[in-house]
Amino acid sequence: MSKRLFEAMIEANHRAVAGDTQAGLHPEEYPDELPLIALTCVDPRLNALLPQALGVPAEQFIWLRNAGNIITGPLSSTMRSLALACAVKGGKEIVIIGHTDCQVGKTSAMQLLERFRALGIERHLLPDNLNEFFGMFGSDRQNVMKAVDHVRTSPLIGPRIPVQGLLIDIETGRLEWLVNGYETLGATGSRPENSAQPQPSPGLLTPLADFKLGELRFPDAKIGDVVSTLEKEVLQTVEQRIAASFAPGTAGAAAPAPPAGFQIGPIRVGVPGQGETVSTIAQELVQKLGKALETGAAQGGKPPLNAPPRIPLPPPIRPKMHLRRNPK
Repeated sequence: MSKRLFEAMIEANHRAVAGDTQAGLHPEEYPDELPLIALTCVDPRLNALLPQALGVPAEQFIWLRNAGNIITGPLSSTMRSLALACAVKGGKEIVIIGHTDCQVGKTSAMQLLERFRALGIERHLLPDNLNEFFGMFGSDRQNVMKAVDHVRTSPLIGPRIPVQGLLIDIETGRLEWLVNGYETLGATGSRPENSAQPQPSPGLLTPLADFKLGELRFPDAKIGDVVSTLEKEVLQTVEQRIAASFAPGTAGAAAPAPPAGFQIGPIRVGVPGQGETVSTIAQELVQKLGKALETGAAQGGKPPLNAPPRIPLPPPIRPKMHLRRNPK
């Protein structure tokens, strides 16, 4: 049985990396599987490396790129480009290619905030959930597999188009075949109802206990300075308290149902969902805390933290009226 495109590509790549100077792909043998649509990262190190590693000629290679080769959902803007590349440009196969040493995957939410701030972009101008909006990730492999899953279950991509997942070593050019799209060929473009919303991993979260906003201590500051001047200190304190309340589940034991969120005084904070971190929740808390303080709603309408006690005002003076209504 003759090899399919990616079977031949991976074999040729591994031979070439091992030192075989005669290894290579023969694209003319795969007219029914080209052109190939590839989504990769914007990392400039891939500019020369990737075409050599794949062996696909430029005229048969539709190259789409974004930061981190991220797809945030089956109907995202990146999916629009992939769908049009199939429908308009005639792409026969799709491949998501991640790479090692990806700087997007190494950047935390806090680091991202600092870098935006260095560009003159303050926190209040950014989306509430940075991880969700920017699609940040911690594992190059998991990011590729998640993107492949979004493409495979997208209603915009036909069931006859194989969707592959690769990881390329940025140093050697060696390809690792993470997702074999031929094995899942024909999968439907709809997700089961019970998996429409990502569920947190069992045992990852337990309800937060004895977490009180009044126990947090902040230096005296103006209300308007809570988010800007004290942001780092607040985040550090909140992260420590939240992290201490997260306990991994015991192996073999039934995991408790993860909470939908928790209440801190008048402030409602969600727990981390898929792809979120404690930093994300801490940032959300700081943002809500700042708004609550600005409106005087913190601590159930009581004065802001560390604010001097309010001196009650005397009752209003009501002048006595001596005017009589004229009798009729």
